[in-house]
Amino acid sequence: MAPADTLALPVITVHGVPSEPGTSPEPSVYERSMATSLTPQMLPTHIGVLVDGNRRWAAQRGLSTREGHAAGAERIIDFLGWCADLGIPQVTLYMLSTENLKRPADELTGLIAVIDEFLRRLRTAQQGPVHAVGNVSLIPHELRNTLERVIAETAPLPGVRVNIAVGYGGRQEIVDAVRELILDAEAQGCSMRDLADTLNVEDISRRLYTRDMPDPDLLIRTSGEQRLSGFLTWQSAYSEFYFCQALWPDFTRVDFLRALRDYAGRTRRFGS
Repeated sequence: MAPADTLALPVITVHGVPSEPGTSPEPSVYERSMATSLTPQMLPTHIGVLVDGNRRWAAQRGLSTREGHAAGAERIIDFLGWCADLGIPQVTLYMLSTENLKRPADELTGLIAVIDEFLRRLRTAQQGPVHAVGNVSLIPHELRNTLERVIAETAPLPGVRVNIAVGYGGRQEIVDAVRELILDAEAQGCSMRDLADTLNVEDISRRLYTRDMPDPDLLIRTSGEQRLSGFLTWQSAYSEFYFCQALWPDFTRVDFLRALRDYAGRTRRFGS
């Protein structure tokens, strides 16, 4: 296997045509037609994505898990370009969950290296500001340093805001928010009875990892799995969900446009 900074990436097949990861073939008439049918008013302003299926994609091709994650990272670069083309302002990517951190050391090391390289690619691509979502104290020191540098260097950029969910778990996020709420109340001399009497939804929302972000309009999960696996548990209460059969490295612009078309055809009720 090549070193982390020179990892050879496998070819991804798109519509039966091999293409290098990070590139897209010329759009078909069908693809162009779908894109032009979606007006800005029809599109979500914040999309959350569970980039699932990298390991299965690799296993089907006799590749290592690390190579699968690397191909998935390249597909994210494509995906962010599609979002920029369509004017979608914000994306949150589920890249490293608290459960991922419990994986075997050899697999976790490869995944960390791929995420680290991906963050460096984002810095070079200059597509937009990068933000962290999660408890970054849980991730390895070197990855945390890379993330902090990328956040600082991309902060002034216009473009798609890219939220990287690392060290993230939906239940843990709520626990951390409640802990912060209790500590704040204690510091202000507020009794637990008074806190219980006045507690409301916004008290929790203001203390989540995503406190400076709008809730996602649309959540997309690839690989055919139909669950959220703890992703944006609180924030997704009124989100629309779209589940796609494609494994993440095989996810194409046509798949994305179909998800957007499906979203555009729904009537959002926000619990009413």
